[in-house]
Amino acid sequence: MFEIASHLVLLLVLAAFFAGFVDAIAGGGGLISVPALLLAGASPIEALATNKLQGSFGAGTAALAYARAGHVRPLDQLGMAAVSALGGGMGALVAHLMPAEVLRIIMPVILVAVALFFALKPGLTDADRVERIKPAVFAFTAVPMIAAYDGFFGPGTGSFFMLAFVMLAGFGVLKATAHTKMLNFASNLGSLSVFVWSGAMWWGVGLAMAVGQVAGAALGAKLAMRIGARLIKPLLVVTSTGMALRLLWQAFG
Repeated sequence: MFEIASHLVLLLVLAAFFAGFVDAIAGGGGLISVPALLLAGASPIEALATNKLQGSFGAGTAALAYARAGHVRPLDQLGMAAVSALGGGMGALVAHLMPAEVLRIIMPVILVAVALFFALKPGLTDADRVERIKPAVFAFTAVPMIAAYDGFFGPGTGSFFMLAFVMLAGFGVLKATAHTKMLNFASNLGSLSVFVWSGAMWWGVGLAMAVGQVAGAALGAKLAMRIGARLIKPLLVVTSTGMALRLLWQAFG
């Protein structure tokens, strides 16, 4: 039933729970789940493919939770979600064209910048801000670029969507978090549709981890909606910094 020993599966389900919890609030769940899969014996491609499978359940759960609470209207995001799914799929298809080492060097710098922005920028609350670009422009610039990045690399996608919604769309922190999950879910599905054909998917493990993802994402979304920016901002800073350190360790360790 499972591709690895049962006790390792249980540990991966636990890792998926924490990944789903963190991802529902601030993004960065892959920082937990991908290394856990690698430690369990997955090859890099198996880890990426299986992570997309289980992560899709977590992102979908978080998106549904925010929608049910009225923080986002899924029908209003269908167009952007379609663009995000296409971007995720294209990113996965062209992953081999982008040297991974280049990304490992560049991304820590960007993630540290994201962390510093949310840590030091005054006035970042749950209140909406000034809209800098129109939704249509946002949908065909920021969304496909971030979704494509998710398809061919992944870490920090939620943080980048968050930053784009806050800085460009003028959303408050909680509203940005809610809208991020729908697009992240779509980009996951897009890239997953490519990874499914790779033959590298750990289906048994991935579906077991999905149970942990769903539970963690539901709890994370509930806490984020209850506490808002006071919880999201510090966790976003911590996860962005953690992802940057992790990528630096991979690049130079």
